[in-house]
Amino acid sequence: MKFSEKWLREIVNPSVNTEGLLNQLTMSGLEVDGTTKAYVDFDGLFVAEVKTVKKHPNADKLHICDVDCGEKDYLTIICGAPNVMPGMRTILAKVGAQLPDKPKLKSVKLKGIESHGMLCSASEIGFGENSDGIIELSKDEPVGKSLKDILDIDDNIVEVSLTPNRGDCLSIYGIAREVATANKIDTKNFKIESTEITTKKTRAVKILAKSECPRYLCRIIENIDNSVKSPLWLSEKLRCSGLRSVNVVVDVVNFVMLELGQPLHAFDNDRLNGGIEIRFPTKGEKLKLLDETEVKINPGTLLIADESGPLAMAGLMGGFDSAVTNKTDNILLESAFFKPEAILGQARQYGLNTDSSHRFERGVDPEIQGIAMERATQLILEICGGQVGPIAEKKNKKTVPKNQEILLRKSQINRILGVDLNEKFIDDVFVKLGMVCKRTGDNWVITPPSYRFDINIEADLIEELARIYGYDSIPSQVPTAELVIKSNQNNQLKVNKLREILINRDYQEVITYSFVDPNIHRLLNKDDVSLSLINPIAPELSEMRTSLLPGLILSLQRNVKRQRERVRFFEVGLVFSGNKMIKQDCHIGGIIYGNIYEKQWDKKDLSSDFYDIKCDVEVLLSGIVEDDRVKLVKGDNEALHPGQRTDIYIDDIKTGYFGQLHPNICSNLEFVKNVFVFDFNIESLVGKKAIKYKKISKFPTIRRDISIVVDSTIKFEAVLESIKKDAPDLLVDLELFDLYRGEGIEKGQKSLALGLTFQSICNTLKDEDVDNNMHIVIKGLSDRLNARLRE
Repeated sequence: MKFSEKWLREIVNPSVNTEGLLNQLTMSGLEVDGTTKAYVDFDGLFVAEVKTVKKHPNADKLHICDVDCGEKDYLTIICGAPNVMPGMRTILAKVGAQLPDKPKLKSVKLKGIESHGMLCSASEIGFGENSDGIIELSKDEPVGKSLKDILDIDDNIVEVSLTPNRGDCLSIYGIAREVATANKIDTKNFKIESTEITTKKTRAVKILAKSECPRYLCRIIENIDNSVKSPLWLSEKLRCSGLRSVNVVVDVVNFVMLELGQPLHAFDNDRLNGGIEIRFPTKGEKLKLLDETEVKINPGTLLIADESGPLAMAGLMGGFDSAVTNKTDNILLESAFFKPEAILGQARQYGLNTDSSHRFERGVDPEIQGIAMERATQLILEICGGQVGPIAEKKNKKTVPKNQEILLRKSQINRILGVDLNEKFIDDVFVKLGMVCKRTGDNWVITPPSYRFDINIEADLIEELARIYGYDSIPSQVPTAELVIKSNQNNQLKVNKLREILINRDYQEVITYSFVDPNIHRLLNKDDVSLSLINPIAPELSEMRTSLLPGLILSLQRNVKRQRERVRFFEVGLVFSGNKMIKQDCHIGGIIYGNIYEKQWDKKDLSSDFYDIKCDVEVLLSGIVEDDRVKLVKGDNEALHPGQRTDIYIDDIKTGYFGQLHPNICSNLEFVKNVFVFDFNIESLVGKKAIKYKKISKFPTIRRDISIVVDSTIKFEAVLESIKKDAPDLLVDLELFDLYRGEGIEKGQKSLALGLTFQSICNTLKDEDVDNNMHIVIKGLSDRLNARLRE
């Protein structure tokens, strides 16, 4: 939030300089982000009134103006501003004036006529960026008075960063309360009295969403003059707070919001039909907003409506058709309390971020609506006149939030803060913070004020004491508790092991968003039920991922676009599934693209293939589970190539998959090389048994090669299982070194060439020992798979 230091000191003026004030704000929890000068240095600027305007005889776009600046004679000023007109009050830079970053002003001849000064635009004197015309001031500004005397330019703009729980400080009075408490002084209160009713006109109010809108007030103000300009003090307070001047009514509404923290809204009463309703939308309702964009209203958005339809989105933004303009004569002024839950996230759905929604989302004082209404009414009457109608109010006492009594124990204060605070200090702090404080012995019963909706439990009260006492005043103490180092959980050990394996295999770890683009999600997971976010941070991040592939693929895309020809990434993260009951599992996924190795001068390029990703997955799994528990079967994942996709089963439970990304997907994503991926669930893996080491044999090995003919449908996995069942402990290695189909082999069959290696741990093997084992193995293949030795 931004505000003028001078404005703050009008309400509470401690005897500390600017630096001390900023330090107090930061130490009280209102972190100061920075300060800037409210005004650049200038001199020789005065309020003046344009008396006459004539066309310059030698220039079409210039005017000759007679200007009254409080002196005996009018000054002749040449002005090219399109908005200059007789009777307007503006700012005059006299000859000799010093404008920001410019030399002293001299009288000059423009097309043969001498100009004795300059009428200024906002940008020329540092009041804003508008340079389309000269500044138009209110008629209340005294002609001939120095601008320095009106504004007191020795001012600073302070910007504070507030945590979401301190919505009470989104106002100048909220910040003033903090300063007053820190300095043990009082704030200057203005008198709010009920305005005299001068018209009986009103509108009926009906609240259909009673829980979301417990309180709503409105009143009609007739016959205002909204064409007058806002006083300089008002427009400058808004500018220093980051808001631009629009018209008197809108400026007053914004000023009260900044002053008291209660957002208000004004409608053009002549454009309304019937009574006011606070309700949720019916199907298909639309609203044209103040920025002239038309939106389709979502079902959960609270509306302010009349008989003709929606007028505004409650707490977010008003409608264009009922907006107050300079020609508005009669207004309907509203002040309401909306529960934060009803406004939270609504603005983001429409791409909005308004000052009103910012405050309602964090919470406003549920008891200040009437005060804000009267304050705004008084200012409107002072500046632009009018007749005031009675306040129409609807209030649901049951749903208006009320702060409850909280028990505060001195023993808890000492335990948490580690300091023994004086009882009188505790009493004074809570009284200064506007709380009702009752002491009984060593305990207090505290009732927070309505604007401190962030205080709900005893710890919140202790935090208030710590803030006011000063965090830097609390002595530090070395912890006396014994620290116990906890052992890593099994799951974390698995993750660390998997990371180590992949890094050793030349992979790099990436971290991507859990939110993914719906387009790439549909491309990879056509059948999966997506988990859509109600309030996504961006349209391209609006769904929760159901696998790690979307993030890995997007990372690959970015790297390929930056001329990376070889990529090997992996990620460990959560994936999400379910609908009402959302489930999250920890997965590990990887992606490879390009060559197997980095470019080398003595080796040709060799692109990665299916067997490279298969090798990585097998090594990865072997580091976690026993090999005999892992089964690789033909997969059915439609995101992968039909001929190069495999599912991973552990103990007959599907754990993940790997393979080549489908060519159609690669084409859509503009990959020119094949992409290979894997993804499996870490949590489904049971820890590997302890490794048992055995003695390395000192005796030689004997290798026997055989070639068997089997049916083409039989997989090597079946052959491997058969041999393992019949092979004794002497078989130490088995490899498939040839696969043949063709001449000499019957159609529908294939030849497999196998190498079997035998070795004993205690003696040298004899041929008859190996021959006997080979006979058992061949017989088992024949019996189980109808295999025969190739002739």
